[in-house]
Amino acid sequence: MDYKPSDEKIANEPGWREAVELIPETIPNREIVTTHHFNLDVTPAQIVWGKREITIDERKDMLRNMVKQVFKSVVNAEIAKETDAYPETQYNAATVDAARVLFEARIDAINSAVTHEDINALGE
Repeated sequence: MDYKPSDEKIANEPGWREAVELIPETIPNREIVTTHHFNLDVTPAQIVWGKREITIDERKDMLRNMVKQVFKSVVNAEIAKETDAYPETQYNAATVDAARVLFEARIDAINSAVTHEDINALGE
């Protein structure tokens, strides 16, 4: 991605210069862009980004967090029924139990994943 000052006045200010941003290609769900450094020895200057692999454990942690959030939202929605302004709405234990069963099954599947391919098969 190129960055060019939109205002020519800025480009002519002392200390300002054109720069290009060099972002590496990444493999989705396998690599992420990390930190950057500046190469000021070339014109235009370069903002060079690095990348690193995402570990299997990192991917599993991300999936576990997503699954936990889904379960938590179901529980919170049911709890909110007990404190809303409508007496006819009631906490539904069966809804929470069904969500818990699904949550536990998803966590077991995530925990049993060993490779990136196993995680891909979970359907992130």
